[in-house]
Amino acid sequence: MKISPEEVAKVAALARLELSDEKIEEFTGQLGDILDYMDKLGELDTEGVEPMFTPVEQVSVMREDKARKDYSREDVLSNAPETDGQFFIVPRIV
Repeated sequence: MKISPEEVAKVAALARLELSDEKIEEFTGQLGDILDYMDKLGELDTEGVEPMFTPVEQVSVMREDKARKDYSREDVLSNAPETDGQFFIVPRIV
């Protein structure tokens, strides 16, 4: 698929980019190469290939999401500059 300098200029305008004529010509060639490569990839026979988002197997290293109580209320409130015994007291912001 070929891309014209006018199309590159239009995309640049949509992206609010100001490109010189030299840059438009440079990007026309680069985008043309990318589109040619994508066309070549489109020619591959992918029949029977399961779609995937990455060829590397991903293992979750996150812990299981379980509610737990690690600290008592007194332990947490002990570091607060001001408390009413049950909650933090903070300055009112309006």
